[in-house]
Amino acid sequence: MKLDDRFYMRLALAEAWRYQGLTHPNPPVGCCVVKEGRILAVEAHQKAGESHAELRALLAAWEVLQGRRVAIDPADAWAVHDFLMELDPESFRGCTLYVTLEPCAHLGRTPSCARVLSHFSWHKVFIAHSDPVPGHGGGAALLLNGGIETELGLCKEEAEDLIAPFLIAQKRAFVLFKLAQTANGRIGGGYLSCPESLEHVHRLREAADELLIGGGTVRADRPTLDCRFTGGRAPDVTIYSREEDFDPQIPLFSVPDRRVRITEDLEPLLERPGFLLVEGGEGMLRALSPRIDWLLLYQTPKLSTHELSYNIDQKLEYLHQRRMGADLMIWSRFG
Repeated sequence: MKLDDRFYMRLALAEAWRYQGLTHPNPPVGCCVVKEGRILAVEAHQKAGESHAELRALLAAWEVLQGRRVAIDPADAWAVHDFLMELDPESFRGCTLYVTLEPCAHLGRTPSCARVLSHFSWHKVFIAHSDPVPGHGGGAALLLNGGIETELGLCKEEAEDLIAPFLIAQKRAFVLFKLAQTANGRIGGGYLSCPESLEHVHRLREAADELLIGGGTVRADRPTLDCRFTGGRAPDVTIYSREEDFDPQIPLFSVPDRRVRITEDLEPLLERPGFLLVEGGEGMLRALSPRIDWLLLYQTPKLSTHELSYNIDQKLEYLHQRRMGADLMIWSRFG
């Protein structure tokens, strides 16, 4: 293993982080293809039911090597699979592939990535983390049995952080608290986030199994909590409140094909496996803080005199950050 190998794997990890939460119920996965120091492709799994990272990366790498585009939707897993399996097995000879999670060996809604990879000759395949789902492993063994040099464990700890939400969601609710604030920590005064951040929030809502919000925020903000910026499915909503006296004209109650539940007992929701997205103010943050797994912060480059903020003591562990339009998006683990 060379220093360059970690660099290329971290490119795959960074690409996968772009789709953290958006691939639920699948884990986020990134893949990088390199030939003699030339980066041919860096791709990621983007949405459940669509092509996995390896298929997207192979298709993109082949297009670079051939100098032409293919009239195939890269999200169409079976179309990409069928195209790749018709290629010459020598198409990627001399290439090295870096993938953040062990390629799947099983057939499901999408084809087996390990079987596609084993169709080709490779210089080497690096895998950051083995498949943690019982019965879903075997991809690395399939590659090794096919004579492909394969190394497992490169950047393993970073890959564990990447798939932590997926692992938690297998056993109970993965609880993600989303908040937006100015550079000086203010949260009031209408929309704070840039359009790109707002769209990203709506994509997370699409992927979530449930959206949780506090009753005080519902009464004060009268939100819709839909996915109008993406045109996707609006999530079901649980309102945490001791009282059920809500104005029925609040927009969130009028979203079609949605279930809205009001409760003061969150335990059944927190114990149910899946992805729970939480939006709310300081009261909700305080009430739920012992059960929150991660916090997602959209920090906008503004200063504000608004009085509202999150006045709470809480240690965080920064996991990943990147620009989201004008904003800074920071993923953190509750300490």
